[in-house]
Amino acid sequence: MSGRALIRTAVLIGVTLLFQTTVVLEIRIGGMAPDVMLLLPIAAGLVAGPVEGAVVGFVAGIAADLLLPAPFGLSALVGSLIGFGVGAATASLPRDIPGLSVLVALAASGIAVMLYAVLGALLGESQFIHAGLAVMIPVVAVTNAVLAVPAVRLTRWALMASGDRAPTGSQR
Repeated sequence: MSGRALIRTAVLIGVTLLFQTTVVLEIRIGGMAPDVMLLLPIAAGLVAGPVEGAVVGFVAGIAADLLLPAPFGLSALVGSLIGFGVGAATASLPRDIPGLSVLVALAASGIAVMLYAVLGALLGESQFIHAGLAVMIPVVAVTNAVLAVPAVRLTRWALMASGDRAPTGSQR
């Protein structure tokens, strides 16, 4: 990743974290708030592959962990796994499939919420597994699916090195 791409990605993570903590947390659907920070590793995995997806997921997760009362590093672990998983699962798919980013964001966001709850419970936070998960999963998944297209465009911009035609690390 070039220096310019690093700066752009850091700005994107910062702006997304600010958006999450100021605007998104005020939105309540069934008592649950969406989680747009999960979109960053998903979009990075789609745009640039598993390695960039994992790296963006880790950095975005660490940034989110600074503000969460959960075990430090849990969001980073989930973000890394989701970013890598999305990049690996979609590596051989053609990029021109209509609605691909929306479907991937829907599925990956739901999986990420479940993974966060299960890993949190394994780390001693048994309250992470609760009845509200049945509401939280669709809230996060649908919200992220709606925001998937702009998130992928912004992530593509962030990961583009100056003069490159494809995102760094991508063969697509």
